[in-house]
Amino acid sequence: MKQVKVVLLSIAIGVAIGMWFGVNIGRERPFYSNPFDTGSLNQKIKKVSGETLEKSGQALEKTGQALQDKLGK
Repeated sequence: MKQVKVVLLSIAIGVAIGMWFGVNIGRERPFYSNPFDTGSLNQKIKKVSGETLEKSGQALEKTGQALQDKLGK
């Protein structure tokens, strides 16, 4: 009976540690960091605004390229 308790406890601890590392790897963070840390609001705003700026720049480049193609023909 004691061996069963030890095995079950070992499995529970292994699953907890595996999920800790798995969540961090899935979020592309260091595996030892806190998986419950959501990050600050400023960091999220900077990330979203940077992505938005990049996408708008790409759209502007495509529009400019399309205009050049039409004017060149």
